[in-house]
Amino acid sequence: MLLLSFVENEILSEDFDLSLVWKEFLGLGPHEAASETKRSYWLTQKSLYSFLSMEYREGKVIYPKQAAMFEAYRKTAPSEVKVVLLGQDPYHGPGQANGLSFSVSDGVSPPPSLKNIFKELASDIGIEEPTSGCLDLWAERGVLMINSILSVCEGEPGSHRNKGWEDLTQIVLSQLSQKRHGLVFILWGSYAQNQKRFIDSDRHLVIECAHPSPLSAWRGFFGSKPFSRTNEYLAMQGKLPIDWHI
Repeated sequence: MLLLSFVENEILSEDFDLSLVWKEFLGLGPHEAASETKRSYWLTQKSLYSFLSMEYREGKVIYPKQAAMFEAYRKTAPSEVKVVLLGQDPYHGPGQANGLSFSVSDGVSPPPSLKNIFKELASDIGIEEPTSGCLDLWAERGVLMINSILSVCEGEPGSHRNKGWEDLTQIVLSQLSQKRHGLVFILWGSYAQNQKRFIDSDRHLVIECAHPSPLSAWRGFFGSKPFSRTNEYLAMQGKLPIDWHI
C-alpha cells in the first residue's frame, strides 16, 4: 500500500506537466478564461494520470523517466520555436529515451533511426556524422523535438497509443500553427503525417517523407534534404537558419 501511494504521488508530481510558459501560450494558464481547449487539456491530463498510475502499479517499466516526459517543452520555449520535428513515440529500449524525439543522452549509442538521420544530415549539408546522439543543441536552437506520444512501455512500441498523448499534441500543433508564422514542420513517417491536418500549410512549410527507420529510410527519407530545405525556408522568412552541428 505504501508503494502504491508513492507511485501515485510520483505520477502526480510537478514534473508531469507542461511548463507555465507553454501553458500560457496554449491558453491554459491559471488566469485564462474557461475554454474548450482548457477543458480538453484537463480531461487529457486526468486520463493520462489514471492510465500511467495503473501502468506503474502493475510494475511496468516506462520510458522515458517521468521527469523527462515533458523535456522537449522545457528545452524549447514557444517563442523560440522555428522548427517542429515530430516523432511517433519514445525509444523503448533501456537507457535510450530522453524526452526529445529521436535523441538519446550522451554516451548512449545512436539507435538505427538516428544513425540514418545523421547520414542524411551529412549527405544534405555536408556535416560529418556526429558520434553523439544527444540532440539538446538542436532544441536550444529552436527545434521543438516532440513525439506524438510521450511515453512507452519497455519493449512495446506503440503501447501508449490512444491514451491521451495525441490530444495534447493536437493542441500544441494547432496553437503553434495559429499563433506563429513561418515555422517548419518536419513529419517523418505516416503516423506523424497524420497530424498534418492540424497545421496550416499556407502559413508554414510542411516537410513530409518516409520515416528514418531502417525499414523505410530507402523509400524516400534518404535524399529528402530536410535540413537544407528547412534553412532555405527560414531564410526566406527573414529568420536565422538552424545550426545543425552537434
